[in-house]
Amino acid sequence: MCRCTWERPHPGAQLRFTDADGLRSTCFATNTTGQKIVQLELRHRQRARAEDRIRSARSTGLGNLPLHDNAQNQIWLELVQIALDLPAWMPVLALTGAARLREPRRLRLRLLFAAARRRHLGFARHWPWTDVITEAIQRLAALLDPG
Repeated sequence: MCRCTWERPHPGAQLRFTDADGLRSTCFATNTTGQKIVQLELRHRQRARAEDRIRSARSTGLGNLPLHDNAQNQIWLELVQIALDLPAWMPVLALTGAARLREPRRLRLRLLFAAARRRHLGFARHWPWTDVITEAIQRLAALLDPG
C-alpha cells in the first residue's frame, strides 16, 4: 500500500525544488494490511518522532564513545541518558507555549547553560528567554511545594 499526500511545509521550512506550488509531497509505502490509512500514517509520523529523539541523543553525546573500556563507555551512556531526560521532562513540567516545543539543543543552550553559570540569576529584562526561565522556576517550585 502506498500513501501520498500534498501538504504545506511548516512555517520557516526551506522549500525544495520538488515542492510544487508551495506544497510538499510526502509519501510512504508499507506492506502492512488490514489497517486504515489514517492509522498507518499515524504510525509513520510517530516513527519520525523517534528518529528526532535519536538525532537529539547523537547531538548530546551518543554519537561517540570517547573512552577505551567497555565499563567506562557504559557510564558515558548513563550520563547521556540523564542529559537527555532533563530536556525531555523540563517542557512537560515547567515550560509553556512556544518554549515547550523547542528542540533539546536549543533548551540546553538557552536555559540550562544560562542557569548553570550563576548561583543567583539576574537576567536582563529585554532578553527573550528571561520570562521563560522565571516562569519555569516558579512552576518547578510549585511542584516541589504544593502547600
